[in-house]
Amino acid sequence: MRSDNFSKGVARAPHRSLLKALGFVNEEIGKPVIGIANSFNEIIPGHMHLRNLVQAVKDGIREAGGIPMEFNTIGICDGTAMNHIGMKYSLVTRQIVADSIEATAMATPFDGLVFIPNCDKIVPGMLMAAARLNLPSIFVSGGAMLAGTHKGKRVGLSDVFEAVGKVEAGLMSEAELAELEETACPTCGSCSGMYTANTMNCLTEALGMALPGNGTIPAVYSERLRLAKRAGLQIMDVLKADLRPRDILTREAFENAVAVDMVLGGSSNTALHLPAVAYEADVPLTLADFDTIAQTTPQLAKLSPSGSYFIEDLYAAGGISAVLHRLQEAKKLHEAAKTVALVTQGELAQVAKVLDEDVIHPWHEPVYPTGGIAVLTGNLAPDGSVVKAGAVDSEMLVHSGPARVFNSEEDACAAITGNQIKKGDVVVIRYAGPKGGPGMPEMLTPTSTITGMGLGKEVALITDGRFSGATRGASIGHISPEAAAGGRLHWLKKVTLSKLTFQIVNWPYS
Repeated sequence: MRSDNFSKGVARAPHRSLLKALGFVNEEIGKPVIGIANSFNEIIPGHMHLRNLVQAVKDGIREAGGIPMEFNTIGICDGTAMNHIGMKYSLVTRQIVADSIEATAMATPFDGLVFIPNCDKIVPGMLMAAARLNLPSIFVSGGAMLAGTHKGKRVGLSDVFEAVGKVEAGLMSEAELAELEETACPTCGSCSGMYTANTMNCLTEALGMALPGNGTIPAVYSERLRLAKRAGLQIMDVLKADLRPRDILTREAFENAVAVDMVLGGSSNTALHLPAVAYEADVPLTLADFDTIAQTTPQLAKLSPSGSYFIEDLYAAGGISAVLHRLQEAKKLHEAAKTVALVTQGELAQVAKVLDEDVIHPWHEPVYPTGGIAVLTGNLAPDGSVVKAGAVDSEMLVHSGPARVFNSEEDACAAITGNQIKKGDVVVIRYAGPKGGPGMPEMLTPTSTITGMGLGKEVALITDGRFSGATRGASIGHISPEAAAGGRLHWLKKVTLSKLTFQIVNWPYS
């Protein structure tokens, strides 16, 4: 065991002395040591409750004969970082999370690891670390927030962002907005829709790195605590089996995850995060792979922000296991893919059931006949771009209009709220990529404001930056090469009077 490096032999007496300073007793020293990478903090609603989950994990580890050792990593809230300088730091934190865990686990000879993430960059950052370290590992996330209720309608965070646009357009009073902000985020947990955090938690399960239920059990359910305790027990079995992340994170596992992403209509940020995780696992995964799988995998679920269902509804409908069951029925699942449950994805899918076909449609009655994410190329994006196609209104699948070009999100937002954007316009935000941003900031404010102002079916937005998982509408991001690298957006005039035209070709109605 790796932990022998600080527990056995005369030369390790100083190490044992330090362990005893931590409260270890002789009866514990020599047992398998499991590191727990905790991302608890008091700045993210999805992470404020993680201490309770960690305690459940510790209980499970001790019950199974292991010794837990907890350490922390950072995390920021993309919601509170939105639309100010803080968002320039967001994507960078994915690397900080991965690097800090790698450093801690290389310096401390753990035998295995339990990862406790929940929100946007923390999940992929921890997956990257797991692939690098390749120690027996298991994930258990914090779970999703429950939806709120406002005037008899269920709502989430994206509704608050869009309500700002309604206020700007005179469609909602500030008093009603104040009521909405009181009710939209009623519990702890990752924000309640199929935004980036919940998409990545669902895909962690689809990859095989988490037990069934990880992606969808709500944060406030006691079942989430039981899942955490099971994860603590299960890591000891994973350790005994010597099952490692790179045994699980194969090409087939990533194809399963992308297929689940397409079925769910998940966040476009997965086109950034899954390839980054795959890179750490030495698995090639490109935008072309997303495009190929999108062509043959219909979207079967329509969740917030593009639909009226929330993560709690997906949980009640059978969760990710039920989605895998749908893929299995259509012979689109790599059934032999391994999982931390120590059975295959095919075995998990076989016993799963779809409990609500309004939430998870049958294969032959899809929400849309193609995947929820489309990869677009064209004269402005020769190397590709990404749109959450399942959240685009049919009226906007082909659009032509004058470009309104802005060199920053701030300038674009000022124009949008200043009523300078008109029906038919194409808002272009450039210099928002990894170099130009810098940091490729996520932009929910301009997209949600456009939608809230009632222009979602008439105004498009394109950028070399990226969008929040809570974005909907004709919002095309990741345009590559980016303007700061000499991409085509760089050459657009500040005010382009000639029309820009785009067409989402991976679409049945285009």
